Amino acid sequence: MSPGKRRKRRVLLASAAVGALLTSCAGAGGPGSGGKNSINVLMVNNPQMITLQELTAEHFTAETGIDVHFTVLPENEVRDKIGQDFANQSGQYDVATISNYETPIYARNKWLEPLDPYLAEDTDYAVDDILEPIQTSLTGDDGQVYAQPYYGESSFLMYRTDVFEEHGLTMPERPTWTEVAELAAAVDAAEADMKGICLRGLPGWGEVIAPLTTVVNTHGGTWFDADWEPRLNAPEFVEATEFYVDLVREHGESGAAQSGYAECLNNMVQGNTAMWYDATAGAGSLEADNSPVRGDIGYAAAPVEETDSSGWLYTWAWGIQQASDKPDKAWEFISWASSAEFEELVGETLGWENAPAGKRSSTFEHPDYQEAASAFYEVTRDAISEADPVSPGVQERPAPGVQFVGIPEFSDLGTLVSQEISAAIAGQQSVQDALDASQDMAESATERYRER
Repeated sequence: MSPGKRRKRRVLLASAAVGALLTSCAGAGGPGSGGKNSINVLMVNNPQMITLQELTAEHFTAETGIDVHFTVLPENEVRDKIGQDFANQSGQYDVATISNYETPIYARNKWLEPLDPYLAEDTDYAVDDILEPIQTSLTGDDGQVYAQPYYGESSFLMYRTDVFEEHGLTMPERPTWTEVAELAAAVDAAEADMKGICLRGLPGWGEVIAPLTTVVNTHGGTWFDADWEPRLNAPEFVEATEFYVDLVREHGESGAAQSGYAECLNNMVQGNTAMWYDATAGAGSLEADNSPVRGDIGYAAAPVEETDSSGWLYTWAWGIQQASDKPDKAWEFISWASSAEFEELVGETLGWENAPAGKRSSTFEHPDYQEAASAFYEVTRDAISEADPVSPGVQERPAPGVQFVGIPEFSDLGTLVSQEISAAIAGQQSVQDALDASQDMAESATERYRER
């Protein structure tokens, strides 16, 4: 039976209740006992992945006969474990969740199986349906594709439409950061118990550095120029960072230096802030049935200054370890888990608000998804489609990435720099001092690139 026919049959099972998970197929403590007709999958423990785990035995294994043994870990732990296993090419795990940050790096190190042959042969998978920026971000230096997305996201501005209407404020469809700062000040002046905006300040390359780097990009700055010269204390980087720090200190949430995605989401849900710039994924929580602000949120494009767009680009994707001795079975799992049919299975079984969206054009055109995500699907689609993972700023870059720099050193460097930025947000040092220290760290971390 072809992969397409198998998927069509699985969709017909969507109306059935989700059965008890077979523990022999989906353990969380480590890879299963193996066997010729099984694969081991290592993945992050976010809600969308848990949904996949719950549906696999009844729908994928029942149709293919392939047992899937899951190891499910928190993000930091799973990144470490994947890095170790793939670097050693032990073959313990056939498939793992990797992001568009790791994919080109792993491909360069020959840790991943190239997927082009599978994509060419599995026509039912409809690879042309994958949004171009997502696919580009999962492509290696050699032009081959090395992972396929489970879901994707960008960033945009979320705001309280009822508060804006009450005080006669208007949010432009494509605001500038200057306009956002003015609106934040206006809300602060009008609402005693509500701050103008929430922005991440929590240390971490995936926390404060993510939104800050998009602000840097659109203000004309960059972490490195085309020759790998660090530019962290260049005028454009300083201007953007001072803007960000001043905005969150003057009109942002209390305790901003320790606020990340979760804290800002909570502030928005609890009505403590009028605006929030962050991941498009946040909209699902704001529009959930139990959200007290459901229906009171508007969505606008990521603010800009010198660029046409500025949203970041991120995807959790599936990669096959090159050392796997079951790449064909691994691809069959990926083909199912990343398919439009799987999204429909989730939508019909658990509700379209739970579908792992943000990767396929057809999802944004699906009437059921449009109904469930009516408040934000168009802005989300545009944000992802307009993201440029290769050239997100105003000058040439030496490595891909919108909110990160696609080199192995960035995870450590970004974390160290984030600590300096958070200290500036906390008022413990000036932005200039923070970036001077960051410049020194960047020069040390990337010296080998300039010696080439």
